[in-house]
Amino acid sequence: MTHPVPIPREHGARPLLLDLFCCAGGAATGYHRAGFDVLGVDIAPRPNYPFTFVQADALDFLAYLIATGEVARFSVAHSSPPCQAECALTVGTNRAKGWGGTHVDLVRPTRVLLEASGLPYVIEQPNGRARIRKDLTLCGEQFGLGVIRHRNFELGRWMAVQPAHKPHRGRVRGWRHGEFFDGPYVAAYGNGGGKPTIPELQTAMGITWTDVREELTEAIPPAYSQWIGTQFLTQSRLEVAA
Repeated sequence: MTHPVPIPREHGARPLLLDLFCCAGGAATGYHRAGFDVLGVDIAPRPNYPFTFVQADALDFLAYLIATGEVARFSVAHSSPPCQAECALTVGTNRAKGWGGTHVDLVRPTRVLLEASGLPYVIEQPNGRARIRKDLTLCGEQFGLGVIRHRNFELGRWMAVQPAHKPHRGRVRGWRHGEFFDGPYVAAYGNGGGKPTIPELQTAMGITWTDVREELTEAIPPAYSQWIGTQFLTQSRLEVAA
């Protein structure tokens, strides 16, 4: 495989992060705010991605970096492999459409390559049956957001302390079994059923650079990855100083 764009080198004091299965850059933006330069990789075109972007199969690209030694340019890798094969929401709410259990599981091969890369890494997955180690679980309420959006993170070659989970302030707004419930959070998934407008989603998630609903509903809020990235950089600086 030949990568289609030059891989940037670290710029000054900013370490370089590899963002695999990057979608529209929710995670990338948080890491950038924490202090990283970011290179995103996704098999689909992502014109709204706000940083350097490579359109490629994420696992093929990572294998290429490992084979050529270019992986050493990166300080850490973040990955959000598709989770439809195991995600409880997908399986439970879309079974009538034939979804659930038929998708390829990319979590395991992603972990194998990340381990082979030698990099510290993060694997992100939603709540459900995706088989990752839940080293961190983050929630929108921890960051004052308008979504709950629990996300789990497996950390490889480094660790972070789990922040306290704050009680939710109420329900997620929308229709449930023919009854409408109001609440302080919007439902950042799907269409219909009292789902939020695009501007409401952007505000609730803290994402302003894309107005594509699919990209918004697939993203993690930048506040999550900014917190993770800050923890990683703080640990790295302490290790250098020790």
